[in-house]
Amino acid sequence: MQYLTVIIISLIALSCASPEKSEKDTEEVAKIPNQDSIYAQVNRNWNNVLAAWYPRVLDTTYGGYLANWTYDWQMAEQQNKMIVTQARHLWTTSKVLKEHPNDTLYQAATKLGFEFLKNKMWDKTQGGFYWLVDQEGSPILEGEGRYKKVYGHAFGIYALAAYAQVDNSEETLSFAKDAFHWLEENAHDSENRGYFSVVTQDGTPLTKEEQTSNELPVSWMYKEQNAGIHLMEAFTELYRVWPDSLVRERLIEMLHLVRDTMVNERGHLSLFFTPDWQPISYADSSQTAREANYHIDHVSFGHDIETAFLILDASEALGNFEYDQTLSVAKTLVDHTLKTGFDPVRSGIYQRGYYLPGESTPGESTPSDSTVSIIDSEKDWWSQAEGLNTLLIFAELYPDQPQYGEEFTDLWKYTRTYMIDHENQGWYNLGLDITPESRTMAKGQAWKGNYHNGRTLMSLNSRLAP
Repeated sequence: MQYLTVIIISLIALSCASPEKSEKDTEEVAKIPNQDSIYAQVNRNWNNVLAAWYPRVLDTTYGGYLANWTYDWQMAEQQNKMIVTQARHLWTTSKVLKEHPNDTLYQAATKLGFEFLKNKMWDKTQGGFYWLVDQEGSPILEGEGRYKKVYGHAFGIYALAAYAQVDNSEETLSFAKDAFHWLEENAHDSENRGYFSVVTQDGTPLTKEEQTSNELPVSWMYKEQNAGIHLMEAFTELYRVWPDSLVRERLIEMLHLVRDTMVNERGHLSLFFTPDWQPISYADSSQTAREANYHIDHVSFGHDIETAFLILDASEALGNFEYDQTLSVAKTLVDHTLKTGFDPVRSGIYQRGYYLPGESTPGESTPSDSTVSIIDSEKDWWSQAEGLNTLLIFAELYPDQPQYGEEFTDLWKYTRTYMIDHENQGWYNLGLDITPESRTMAKGQAWKGNYHNGRTLMSLNSRLAP
C-alpha cells in the first residue's frame, strides 16, 4: 500500500510538471554584442533624427512637407514636392504617432501630409497621384511629370494605409481604397501579372511608339524590381488595415513575383524585365554596352537585403503564408549580400556589383559568389539602414549563427562612424570613408527623406530595448 501511494504521488507530480519544451522553444534569443550600449546609441540617434526633421519640414503655408535642405539644415530655395517624398514623410510620422498617440506635433504633421496628398497630389479629374507638384501644389506636367509612375503610387498607398491605422476615419481608409482601385484598373497586367511601371496621365500604359516618339527612357517600358518590391510593401501595409480579398490576391501575386521571379539563381535580384518577365541582362554584350547600361543591369546590394525583410513582412501579414519557403529565399538574399556586397575592412554595404562574363569557379555552371566585381564602392545611407534592420532580424531568427549579430554590430559601428552627422544631426547621403565630400551634401532632397533610416531606427529601438 505504501509502495502504491508513492507511485500515485509520483504520477501526480509528473502530470503537474511543465511539458517538455520543443527545440524551437528552448532556443535563446540572440544576444547582440554590447546590446545595451547599442540600444542607448540607437535610441539617442532616433530622437536626434526626429528632432532634425520635425517640425522643420512641415510646410504650414502650403501643406505637405518641405523636401530640400542643405547639409546644416538651411532651407533650399527650390521646394517642388514629389509624391515619393511626401508619402514617405506621412508614413514615418504616422508610425511615430502610433507609438505616441497624444503627441500634438505628430498629430499635426500627419494631418498636414494627408491633406496635401488628398487635395494636391491626387489628380481629381483622372485619378492617380501626380509625380511632381510645385511647393503650392500645382502639378508640374512636363518632363517626368507628364506621366504617372507606379513606384510613386505605391508609396501613396503605403502612406495612406499607415495613416489609416492611427486616424481611424472612414475618409482616410476610403482614400486608400480609391488609390488601390485606381492602380488595379489602370496599371495591373492581367495577362502577365504584376504592374506596368509608367502610365499616362489618364492611366493608359505606355506603348513602344509613344516611348520612342517622345524619346523616353527605354527602362520605362520594362517592369521593374524597385516598383515591384514597394508595391508588395504597400499591399502589405494596406492588407493589415483592410483585409480585402483582392488586396490579398495581389499581395500574394507580388510576393510570388518578387520571391520566385525577381530573385535569380545566383541569389540576388534582377532589376528589369520584359512585360512577360524575362530579365534584362547585358552580361553577354560588349563592355561598352554593358557599362552604358549598368543602371539597368547590376547587383543592387541594398535592394537585396531590403527585399529579404519585405518578403518576410509580406508573408507574416498574410498569416505566415508560405513562410518557410519565403524565409529560405530571404536568407539566400542576406547571405549573398554578406558574401559579396560588404566592405571586408570597415564594413558598410557597397552600392553596386556585377557578375562579369567568365567569372566562374572551375567545375561550376554559375559564377561563384566571391567573383562579383564592385562597380560602385560608394555606400549610400539607405542601404546601410536596410542592412541594419534585416541583419538584426536575422540575428533573432538564427541565434545559432552568430555571423548575423556580428555583422550587425560591425555595420552599426560603421554607420555611427561614417554615416551619422553627430554635429548637425541627420544622416549623410554617402559614407564618409569613400565619399568625404558627403559631409557638405544636402541633408534632404526629393529622394532622401526620413523613411529608410526612420523605419530602421524605429525597428532597432524596439528590438534592442532591454
